[in-house]
Amino acid sequence: MIFPETYHSEAKKYLAGGVNSPVRSFSSVGGAPPFIERAAGKYLTTRDGQTLLDFCLSWGPLILGHAPAPVLAAAQAAMERGTTYGIPTQGETDLARLVCDCVPSIDRVRFVNSGTEATMSALRLARAFTGREKLIKFDGCYHGHSDVFLVNAGSGVSHLPSASSSGVPADSIRHTISVPYNDPAAVQAAIRQWGDSVAAVIVEPVAGNMGLVPPEKGFLEQLRDLCDRHGILLIFDEVITGFRLGLGGAQAFFGVTPDLTTLGKIIGGGFPVGAFGGRADVMALLAPDGPVYQAGTLSGNPVAMAAGKATIEWLKEHQEVYPKMAALVERFAVGISAKTAMTVNRAGGMFTIFATNQPVRSAADARRQDVGRFQRQYHEWLEAGIYMPPSMFETAFISTCHTEKDLAALMDATRPW
Repeated sequence: MIFPETYHSEAKKYLAGGVNSPVRSFSSVGGAPPFIERAAGKYLTTRDGQTLLDFCLSWGPLILGHAPAPVLAAAQAAMERGTTYGIPTQGETDLARLVCDCVPSIDRVRFVNSGTEATMSALRLARAFTGREKLIKFDGCYHGHSDVFLVNAGSGVSHLPSASSSGVPADSIRHTISVPYNDPAAVQAAIRQWGDSVAAVIVEPVAGNMGLVPPEKGFLEQLRDLCDRHGILLIFDEVITGFRLGLGGAQAFFGVTPDLTTLGKIIGGGFPVGAFGGRADVMALLAPDGPVYQAGTLSGNPVAMAAGKATIEWLKEHQEVYPKMAALVERFAVGISAKTAMTVNRAGGMFTIFATNQPVRSAADARRQDVGRFQRQYHEWLEAGIYMPPSMFETAFISTCHTEKDLAALMDATRPW
């Protein structure tokens, strides 16, 4: 399947790079990206009428698939009342109550408009609470494009020479310490050197931006212990994993409770959204109650709140979908591993097929993939009518619409190599 270049060429005349987020550009896999006209359930329909089985799902938010009826109905009803007010609404309280009830670490929450806003705000809060400045993060973990996080970040910046970004002043990242994921000894060493000045450790509890990399046994528990012993706040970036591994996210799944949590994707039901929340004593520092300033004109947008509420309420009523999705992915992963010389990492309804036959436990492992092999495989997936995330450093998703037959189609389209 060859997608026409015409749409992308036109876009590049008016949009920087022809896209509004770099990983969409197909620069990692070659060729021009498909342009989508509409979507329903597990299928995308391109502008030229082709149908694609979607395993990207807008990079994770669409756990119920595209255009699910309860979410559409809630969003439509909200829009008919008005699209934004800049004034409090009951919808904000309703979604906040659901989030606080479901996520173990969250006593209070603040809604924002993106994951980047959520992580930068959570870090500001942690610095104010501790009176410290330094941050420990992990190589290959991506926490948005705020300057302070663009040190050895994952996903879209993985191909840049410094794994960071031009335009980031050295002074902006001088307090950021990046260490290997799944390496508690490296965290201990960093804390030995900088402990008295470390405000927070931020981590994707299941890494999703170096490809999917689960935490090794005991890794998250050791982070919790180290933070407790040194007065450091532990932040879980659950923008991807929140409401994806279960109603309580990765923290409930693994039984490790952070001090602060960032959320996004699923909690907006397909609309732009982010959130950060945590312990009441930490959240009390936020303006207007405290001295930490954060604001946003469209934060708590009534349409996004309604869509998020409808999504989470549906998941609460149908919690059986979580083990069902996990079982589908597990059977698929076992089958792929038997058929191919590729490594499949998985967690719940998420997975990554790595173009290597070696275990992938860190960003360094993920970078050892065969780039050419992945690119060839990617276009074979497209030829078979399957849309996967167009990067070997990303995570694929299934929705409640996907079936064993769909995963069998993906397996059939994957080369034995």
